Amino acid sequence: MTTTLLNADLHCHSVVSDGTLTPEQLAARAHANGVQLWALTDHDEIGGQQRAAAAARALGLPYLTGVEISVTFIGTTVHIVGLGFDASDTALAQGLAATRGGRGARAQEMAAQLAAAGIAGAYEGALRYVGNPELISRTHFARYLVEISACQDTNEVFRRFLTEGKPGFVPHRWAALGDAVRWIRNAGGLAVIAHPARYRFSPNEEYALFSEFQQHGGQGVEVVTGSHSVAEYATYAAMAQEFGLAASRGSDFHSPQESHTDLGRLPPLPAGLTPVWQLLADRIQ
Repeated sequence: MTTTLLNADLHCHSVVSDGTLTPEQLAARAHANGVQLWALTDHDEIGGQQRAAAAARALGLPYLTGVEISVTFIGTTVHIVGLGFDASDTALAQGLAATRGGRGARAQEMAAQLAAAGIAGAYEGALRYVGNPELISRTHFARYLVEISACQDTNEVFRRFLTEGKPGFVPHRWAALGDAVRWIRNAGGLAVIAHPARYRFSPNEEYALFSEFQQHGGQGVEVVTGSHSVAEYATYAAMAQEFGLAASRGSDFHSPQESHTDLGRLPPLPAGLTPVWQLLADRIQ
């Protein structure tokens, strides 16, 4: 599996974190959409890995273990995807549990801010959308705000609420970048910077992220992903080459109703890059 034309989708979410489909439903959707290599990458949680791998195996769909870890870098939440690791690794599981630990108190504070802005019952409302209460997130609050018609859709929610400077935004101190990369590497996996264009770093800040990530042993970057533009594919293809990183590809699919890009519907990686799956060939299930 060396070709950049492979229809790999190595970034998506299930009900185990903030998606709306089960691991089994995602596997079926990926298979139906022509995905040739798949990974489930729930936020800070690997509880869906056995189900995802079993569902993929039943469909004859090659599978890589996956996770998306929240880290704090220069005051900004950055996501690091881990691929091809041992899902039974104790240190990884403990690190993810510690990262999830602060979400409950943060959610209560988010609800208090929304109540002050005139939206009552947001915590209880968000919980109705949560498959795993340890992983309550802004996305669950956003779905509740749409349900009660406070906003028309989740895009409007994030324009008016839950982002910096707006009601309901509560920053959280996540894992350190080096810790997240180490957990992934020590579990036999490969670390990838997820959707780098989303962070809106200055050029110097972005260079610092890539440099520190590489120094910690990070090996990949998402070049083609659901939130990147065509121009950003080229930008991060060049960054991958500059830093000697392998290139990844993933839709970041969460929901048929909410996601702009469906599983398996991305363009291929640009030519001239080393795909992450080339480095993970021995870890594909």
